[in-house]
Amino acid sequence: MDSTANNSYFDLKGEPITNANKNKIIDAAIQLFSEKGFSSVSIRDITREVNIKESSLYNHFSSKDELLKTIFYNFRMETAKIMPPTEQLDSILAIMSPKQFLEKGFQNFKEHISNPSMEKIWRIMYLEQYRNPLAREIYLQDIVENTLHFLEIVFDKLILLKRIKPDSPAMLAAEYQYPLFSMIEVFMMLRIDQKDTTDIESRMADHIEFFTKKIV
Repeated sequence: MDSTANNSYFDLKGEPITNANKNKIIDAAIQLFSEKGFSSVSIRDITREVNIKESSLYNHFSSKDELLKTIFYNFRMETAKIMPPTEQLDSILAIMSPKQFLEKGFQNFKEHISNPSMEKIWRIMYLEQYRNPLAREIYLQDIVENTLHFLEIVFDKLILLKRIKPDSPAMLAAEYQYPLFSMIEVFMMLRIDQKDTTDIESRMADHIEFFTKKIV
């Protein structure tokens, strides 16, 4: 099993998982699902990785589907942390320029993806989007719609503060974020193949620079 394993997770009720074997099962499932895809991994594969009996896994999870739902639940919790709470926006925007704010968001994403478990779950998300309705829901709602809605609020506040030119906040959010979605996908593919990401990271930074020059 991956040497970065033994993370602490939450169950589907939002309670911390304190049982060591249960956390190890999740770690093993994340590793195997990210390598082979959910459908190609059996319960036996997971228990062999953790070195427990199959019956022991069922003491913690009723099925492989419940295990995947738990993984996705923890992913949703972590991705929500990339953006600050909306109630903190006024105080944050009061001390940061638009460029600094967007750069901080980019930095938050890089810190999020530096967690090996989160990076592997992103791989699972990409693998499962066309098979699993929950994976699609998470990507479309949590990743795309929530991000766009959050940015729309940000740009609306920046316009009211006269920090950027008046324009449609929804269009500004789309113009800023959709190119980043594509670049993030390239970034993730390069990381999967353990290739250099310097160029795509530079392009993302250039996008922030270009965009902020257009709106201030």
